[in-house]
Parts: sequence; structure tokens; C-alpha cells
Amino acid sequence: MIQYLTLKSRERTELIDITARVQDLVAAAMVGSGTCDVFVLHTTAGVTVNEGADPAVKRDIAKCLDQLVPDAHYFTHAEGNSAAHVKSTLVGTCQRLLIDRGKLLLGTWQALYFCEFDGPRERRVAVRISGD
Repeated sequence: MIQYLTLKSRERTELIDITARVQDLVAAAMVGSGTCDVFVLHTTAGVTVNEGADPAVKRDIAKCLDQLVPDAHYFTHAEGNSAAHVKSTLVGTCQRLLIDRGKLLLGTWQALYFCEFDGPRERRVAVRISGD
């Protein structure tokens, strides 16, 4: 069964920690061992796993992506959000996480981030939990 998370971003480019919300879905599914697929239903957003202990890391990632792919005059997409489409392609729109003993299997410092590149907006993320 697929479940959905609704998120509201506040910034143009922003990484939002969704680890706890996805873990709540895993716990409710009562799956001891399996996988958790997280898929972003948008073309100007992504999802990634990275350090969750120091908030400076998510700010650094957002800033680096903004510098790497700035809004530029040479983009031809009429909506004016081509940079967001490129960032989404670079980061990716899905993550598969392992479930072990009813919890997401993440390293000590790891967190799951929804990556907003065209905010602020309301967004949806699909989550599918599968047991072994």
C-alpha cells in the first residue's frame, strides 16, 4: 500500500528532514524487516540521505546546489524554474531505505531529506513499505 506525506516548504531552496515522519509510517506498518521506498511526486524537488546531526550540512547542500545551478538567462523553459528541474535531476526523486527490526536502517548521522528547489509550495511524497 502506498501512503502519502504532505509537506509545506518555506524557501525557494530548502532541505526538510522527513526522517521521523517516514519512521512513523514504518512503525505503523509493523514491518520487522523489509524496504521503504520514498518517491517525490514533483519534477522540481528531490529526496536524499545525508547528515542530520548538524543543520549547517543541509544549508551547505542547498547553497552549493544554488551556486552549481543558478537561475540563468540561457534557460528556455517558459515557467522560469529550469534550475529547479536540473537540481531535481541531480539529486534524484527516490530513495530506497532498508527496514531492520521495525526501524529505518540509517547510520548514526544520517537523515532523510525532502529537497525543495521551487518553493515555497505544498508538496507530496509517496511512501511504500514492503516486508520481506
